[in-house]
This record gives sequence, C-alpha cells and structure tokens, in this order.
Amino acid sequence: FRRRRDTVGDLDILVTCQTGSPVMQRFVKYDAVEEIISQGGTRSAVRLRSGVQVDLRVVPAVSYGAALYYFTGSKAHNIAVRKLAVRAGLKINEYGVFRGDTRIAGRTEEEVFETVKLPWIEPELREDRGEIEAALQRRLPKLITLADIRGDLHCHTDETDGRDTLHDMVHAAQKRGYAYIAITDHSKRVSVAHGMDSKRLLAQLRRIDQLNATLPDFRILKSAEVDILEDGRLDFPDQVLKQLDLVIGAVHYKLDLPRAKQTARVLRAMDNRYLSILAHPSGRLIKSRPPMNLDLDQIIEAARERNCALEINSQPERLDLDDICCKRAGEAGVKLVISSDAHGTDDLGLLRYGVDQARRGWLEAHHILNTLPVETLLTALRR
Repeated sequence: FRRRRDTVGDLDILVTCQTGSPVMQRFVKYDAVEEIISQGGTRSAVRLRSGVQVDLRVVPAVSYGAALYYFTGSKAHNIAVRKLAVRAGLKINEYGVFRGDTRIAGRTEEEVFETVKLPWIEPELREDRGEIEAALQRRLPKLITLADIRGDLHCHTDETDGRDTLHDMVHAAQKRGYAYIAITDHSKRVSVAHGMDSKRLLAQLRRIDQLNATLPDFRILKSAEVDILEDGRLDFPDQVLKQLDLVIGAVHYKLDLPRAKQTARVLRAMDNRYLSILAHPSGRLIKSRPPMNLDLDQIIEAARERNCALEINSQPERLDLDDICCKRAGEAGVKLVISSDAHGTDDLGLLRYGVDQARRGWLEAHHILNTLPVETLLTALRR
C-alpha cells in the first residue's frame, strides 16, 4: 500500500506507544472487523468484512524507522540494500541497523539509508529497478505530486454515461483549484453509454462556448472520447474533430483482435493528426480483464514519432498505463497526461491514483502535460 502498487494483499500497521496503551484493544474493536485472528501485547491480526487481513505491530521508537523500511519492501529492494550493508560490515533488519551487537540506527528511515550512504528513496521507487544505482549517483527523480496538476483532461457528464451535469463538473474542478477541465463524453459507437453523434457533440460545444464566456479564470476544453473503430478510423469525421481543443481516442470493443491487427488498428488511429491523446492504452481492467494483445513498445515509439500523448488513466480498476510502461514512455521522451476519467464530481478525486502510478514510473512534472498552463498545454498537444 505504501509503495502504491496496483493491488495489495494484507496490510501491516506500525505504531509506537507508551506502556499500558489500549491501542490493541481499540484495534480489535474497530467497526469493520469481522474476525480477530490473534491478539497480543505487541502484535494483533484481524480480518475485515472486506476480506482484507490487517496486522497491527507495536515497535519501540528506536526501531520504528527500520521496521517501517522493512515492512514497506519490496523484498528485492530490501535484499539489495542489505547487500550494501553487509559490504559495509553492517546488518539491517526490522529492529535497526547493527554493527555487531550495537544498534547504530533505526529510529527513522532516513537513518537507515544514511548508514549505507544512500539518500532517502521514495517508497514508490523501492522495486529494485535501478533506484539504488540512481541514489548512489544522486540522480533520483523529483517525482510528480498531485499539487503539480493544473487540470483534468478526461471527464464525462450526464450527456453520455456521467452522473453529473456540465455545470456540476466545471464547478467541482474549480473547487479543486484547477485552471481547466476537458469534457470528453463518448462518441456514438459506445451505445451502452448513450454515445453522441456529431449533432449532439456540436450542440455541446456551443454550450461550452457559452459557459466559457462567463468564466474569466477557468477554461473548459472542448473534447470527446472518440472510439477507435476496428479498422483504426475514428468515430467522428475530421471536419468535426478539428473543431475540438483536443481529441482523446480509445478502444472499447473488439479487444480480442490478434496482436498484429490490434497494433495496426491503434497505429492507424494515431496517424490521424487530430488525435491528441490515446486513452487507457492497454485496455486492461485489473483482476477482471487482461490487457489487449498489443505491442505497447511499438505504440510508445509511435507516440513519440507522432507527438501523440499517452494517458495514465486514474480509475482504480484501470491504472493504465501501468508503472513499467510509464517508465518506458518517460525514458522514450513520450508526452503523457494523467486523467481521472471522471464519471461524476467525486471521481475527480481519483486523479491521485494516476499520480501514484506516474510516481512508480519515475515520472516528474515535466513529463506530464497537464501540469502546464492551458495555452502551453494546447500548444504542446498540437500535431
């Protein structure tokens, strides 16, 4: 959970407390507890009604940082750091850092890292994917934060399958301190979402123009989530697409095409000069639908060549691109956006999960287009 992985198993909670603290009794009496698996003075385990097991561990303050580091993982990362410690004549475990029998560090994570001459490494990077080498060379990335985001580029209204009105979505984005929001209702091919034909889209654009005229310090971007058809064409004609500020393309059906055909389909869509962003590129739904059989390395390279941005979709069941592809895309110089794919005002808050995914992919603010002011953003998206 602390490393912000796509999924988590059980949860470990670490606390320090005074002798005689009622923390264990309070823990096992938590409202959502279905079963008390074990209860002791320094460790208890419960199973929640959701099915998740949660362990509570009491550790002394002198060991808190070491325990936090140990239980955060990953196992591969911890092993690599322990090897550095062994070479320095030290031992690292959940109780601290030891030289012989003497504890020399462990109160904070920073202390643990300092003993092996490393700066503190963000939890999201602790996967043994080059972060230790980068830390030794003092070239760790300055990871993007939620505060860097200036607007959301993938949002739906009740015009298609959203729950709230255009006005509601705009007001909610303003309350979050955004400078812009893109309204991206579905094109007609997604009939289950009451997708729009050209006439309905153009009517929506007129409403957006009227509303924009009343918003001096905020911009509603005219857009649509346009289906990529089986042959790679987009679900609106170019004469409609060119009236939009940006165009999001997405695959929603025929997800089982053979690899070569699926890749060619997406590449053809990316050839369209009006396609600004490829949404949820792999099409996966975590735990329920595997990614499309798609050559994502080829898609990443095509995105770089065509100046087409790739989306990091923040919906918890998507988180698409995944962290490994985020890192590949960033290293390739591909432009990316982080979007909530909101279907209601509350969903705008999901964007933080996309930021987590970007951080796991080593991405900085400069990699993400919607950290830019609106006019700079639109220039960057232009092909």
